[in-house]
Amino acid sequence: MSQSAASPQNVNGLLSEFSLLGGPLQRLGMRLGLVGPGPNTAPLGIALGWIPWIAFVALAALEGDRGKFLSLSVIGGHVRLLAVIPLLFVCETIFDRQAREFLSTILRSGVASDAALPALQAEIRSVARWTNSWVPDATSLAATALMSLFAAQLHLSGKTASLDPGRALALMPLAGLWYWLLCLPLFRFLAFRWAWRLLLWWRFLWRLSRMELRLTPAHPDGVGGLGYLEVAQMHLAPLALAISMLVAAGFAEEMSAGASFEPVYLTTAALVIMDIAFILGPPCFFAFKLMECREKGLRDYSVLAARYVEDFERKWLGDASQAREPLLGTPDLQSLADLGNSVAIIRNMRLAPVSVRLLASVLVLALLPMTPLLLFKYPVAEMAQKLFMKLTGL
Repeated sequence: MSQSAASPQNVNGLLSEFSLLGGPLQRLGMRLGLVGPGPNTAPLGIALGWIPWIAFVALAALEGDRGKFLSLSVIGGHVRLLAVIPLLFVCETIFDRQAREFLSTILRSGVASDAALPALQAEIRSVARWTNSWVPDATSLAATALMSLFAAQLHLSGKTASLDPGRALALMPLAGLWYWLLCLPLFRFLAFRWAWRLLLWWRFLWRLSRMELRLTPAHPDGVGGLGYLEVAQMHLAPLALAISMLVAAGFAEEMSAGASFEPVYLTTAALVIMDIAFILGPPCFFAFKLMECREKGLRDYSVLAARYVEDFERKWLGDASQAREPLLGTPDLQSLADLGNSVAIIRNMRLAPVSVRLLASVLVLALLPMTPLLLFKYPVAEMAQKLFMKLTGL
């Protein structure tokens, strides 16, 4: 059974087939010139978010209630259209490229050797069928319709999260109708569409973790050669940022009407856990394989180290009367140190290609949009005024 790296022809063939992007919406974007080479779907996301927002602004201006339109009570609508929708497409563009780079890395390095190619090729073709199919987009449309029907019963946070005549935009019927009937369903459709992308990626990693991989226990990345998966997962961070922006906007809408600040704490904790789960969780699919690799590496390198140390001691610590080469400059000492470093790398192998850096990035992007909410509980102007009065004695 071959343990070599895949040939350049196989690598190029598999990479040309693999993509998490596709479907009717992307094909429509390509016809309209909104999907660039790569593919780059960011222009499509900007158009889908900003054009409806411009129409939203125009309708609100016609109705003349500009103050209501720009108030915190409808900030969620602006965030969905101006920020979250474009971020979804920016994230899918950069993440698709990094996912292909991860696949290229494991093929060129031999982690996915020739023995694993048939199963890997079958899985890549399965991903391609799903991404190019109309089923994900149709399912997302169906989920959007169901969400629109039952959103009011779900008690979603935010005045612009579900249709309610008594809530936000009630004083702007034209702008409200445009938002409820087109903008909000469009956002939900794109969010469900991204959920499909995540499920396909998770399924791909799960199937890959069950294939015959050639992991190297002493690999410098500390995860047997899977280290680039952490880089790919890092590029899902904009998705965590988008989710946090949406949640923070919903709370801002509620608190602008006098809602309590206290639910923010529990929701923020749940949000962080969710972000950690969907970004750091899938790499953990490889935990059992990495554990086996670590245990096998410790066994093999322990035997090798024992043989080397025995020969080293026999040569350098044996009978002093034996003629030996000079100790200074001998490569034996460096080889002993290198062997010790290899054993240390194996002993410290991580059980998943994740690190503190990835965790910190997720935490920062998840918490950053929530920090402005502190202004509702701790108004800066009021606090500064009290501090000034205490310092000056006024």
